[in-house]
Amino acid sequence: MANTRSPPSSWLYLRSFADGLAVLWPVVSGLLLIKAGLGAIVGLVEGWGLWKGLYFAFITGLTIGYGDLVPTRPATQILAVVIGLLGVVLMGLVAGLAVKAFEVTPRPPAK
Repeated sequence: MANTRSPPSSWLYLRSFADGLAVLWPVVSGLLLIKAGLGAIVGLVEGWGLWKGLYFAFITGLTIGYGDLVPTRPATQILAVVIGLLGVVLMGLVAGLAVKAFEVTPRPPAK
């Protein structure tokens, strides 16, 4: 007799999320590259170096903003705002993918 049980809901969720990410990957990877490039520019202009610039970009893009690195020049402050907005867009895409994956995941039967 063949196994007719369906996979667990967590696997269905992960599969659906991965499928959505595969479709949106060009957009997501483009946003990540733009954010990294802007962070590198900010880091080099501010004199922090490349790695601290990347760190700044991802901390700012995730809207955490520890405050340990603060841009002081008007141009880099504008770039920091752009990095923050790109981070909000990126997190919105990921959240949308998560919601869509939840929608296709079957709910457990009511008791």
